[in-house]
Amino acid sequence: MDKKQSDHDMNLRGTLVSVFFVGIVIVAMWVAVYLMYVAR
Repeated sequence: MDKKQSDHDMNLRGTLVSVFFVGIVIVAMWVAVYLMYVAR
């Protein structure tokens, strides 16, 4: 059971990292669009 719990925790940690990465990319795109709008 410890092995299964460890695998589950690793899957959740990988999911959390993926969600943070996607969130950072989305925020970066919004910032880039905002800066282009302000610069014109």
